[in-house]
Amino acid sequence: MMLMQFSAQSGVPPISTWTEAEVKAHIAYMGEFNDRLTADGEFVDAQGLADPATARIVRSGEGGAPVVTDGPFPETKEWLAGYWIVDVADDARAVALAAAASAAPGPGGRPLNMPIEVRPIGVLPEFD
Repeated sequence: MMLMQFSAQSGVPPISTWTEAEVKAHIAYMGEFNDRLTADGEFVDAQGLADPATARIVRSGEGGAPVVTDGPFPETKEWLAGYWIVDVADDARAVALAAAASAAPGPGGRPLNMPIEVRPIGVLPEFD
């Protein structure tokens, strides 16, 4: 799984400050990236996520009733902006794909060089 992380320290200005052309170029790049993953047989799923201000934290409360805390969460230093699930031959390929995703254009058409976390999807241990 490749996780697109953003933070105030990343140096990437909020997408709400980008021009329409910059947003369209970024989205086009991501679409082409996903098309290449699909053509190579590596695409499983990908989604961009809504702004963290729309997030809610849900915990189980008294009697299992949901206890919901609305965002935004000022203590959050970074947030998940989107993800890809890919099926690749090895870790080196996942790292290469993450670098390509990181290079998506941002303001002025410059590569964002945003951090992409690469993590295998967990497999439960087998028990006898």
